[in-house]
Amino acid sequence: MRRPEALLVMDDRARRMQFGPEEDARLRALATLGDPVHVTAFDTPAAKERLADVEVLVTSWGAPRITAEVLELAPRLRAVLHCAGSVRPLVSDAVWDRDLLVTNAVAENALPVAEFTVAAIFMAGKKAPFLASVARTRRSDWSFVDEHGVLSNRDRTIGVVGFSRTGRQVVARLTAPGAGPESREILVADPLADPAAVAAAGARLVPLDELLAASGIVTLHAPELPSTRKLIGARELALMPDGATLINTARGAVVDTAALERECASGRLYAMLDVTDPEPLPSSSVLYDLPNVMITPHVAGSLGTEARRMTGAALDELERYARGESLRSTVTRADMEFVA
Repeated sequence: MRRPEALLVMDDRARRMQFGPEEDARLRALATLGDPVHVTAFDTPAAKERLADVEVLVTSWGAPRITAEVLELAPRLRAVLHCAGSVRPLVSDAVWDRDLLVTNAVAENALPVAEFTVAAIFMAGKKAPFLASVARTRRSDWSFVDEHGVLSNRDRTIGVVGFSRTGRQVVARLTAPGAGPESREILVADPLADPAAVAAAGARLVPLDELLAASGIVTLHAPELPSTRKLIGARELALMPDGATLINTARGAVVDTAALERECASGRLYAMLDVTDPEPLPSSSVLYDLPNVMITPHVAGSLGTEARRMTGAALDELERYARGESLRSTVTRADMEFVA
């Protein structure tokens, strides 16, 4: 097996989080590394010198965009292996024009997002985050428990918007043995999904409007594309039943923030938001102060040791590349029309 010349390109936080001694040792076994091993920008003298010889870029969060100007400095570059999710902020048209191999670790990142989402769904069934918020002020009077509707995860209809990698994993966990699928209906809305595949997963494919009107809990797993910006707007939110909960661990721009603020301020809907638009929300947003809204700072995806799962996937791709084998998580220009 040959050892291609490789360079790590990511911010310092990603470098520390994603590459420990084990990952560093494996990288050195698979690739030839120059000095420096890691850069955060392409415009420094050291980075430009490395780019002249590099064949593989191993990238992650904080990597600068790979433009035509960067590619002019890297005549031997053949592959970009991304240790994170979307490559949209990273690759320019010049990358596709050069016909470079590009991979990502979206599949690995889907796992913690799905875990977080399913936990959020079950917490939403009990209205737990919202009851906890009220409990801070009504400490000696728990009668408010009866003010939030039925607190149960049985006989629920759950809507999954987007049969993406994460969406599929969420459905799989909700329909797994022991998860109570006999008393739970899972609806999926996705114009690109195969009805047979959705049915085989234990869910039912329906139009978005039908899903919204029927679901007490709606979880979003659609990518951010021109066609999905504000996919959930005022009209869509109005379709949701009173007391329903909207969960967003996908992209903030999929939801019309102003419309959600109005619905939640009225007290009609609940929301659990790990992503927002903008991110973070301005400090003046009413969503921060509402007891029927839970906001977390974009923590559903891979963090800490979870992120090393994505590193391992990128290093697997590096090993396949070094052996001359086909890569498994390639991303193409055509994919950009449908994925985040």
